[in-house]
Amino acid sequence: MKRIGIAASKISQSNVLLYNVMVLVLATLFALLIVFLSGFSIFLAIYLIHGLSTGFLPFDLRSGWGDVVKSCMTALAIVGGVFILCAVSVNIKLK
Repeated sequence: MKRIGIAASKISQSNVLLYNVMVLVLATLFALLIVFLSGFSIFLAIYLIHGLSTGFLPFDLRSGWGDVVKSCMTALAIVGGVFILCAVSVNIKLK
């Protein structure tokens, strides 16, 4: 999280408003990257578990795995949101 502040300070060059905007942008982009990579790996793991248990029949999200996918993605979104809040609260400058 400190690296977000370091990168934002190098980009902003002592402009506090631009620094705060860059902290928000960099934290959001990093959290989105983490959510997409983690979401893909969670979806892949669920698909492999489903495939091993049913013999790789077509994947139907309405069959009961949809609730598992929804709950995993919801938990991942909450963790990503908490990360953004922590990163912004550590790196924001008020003066």
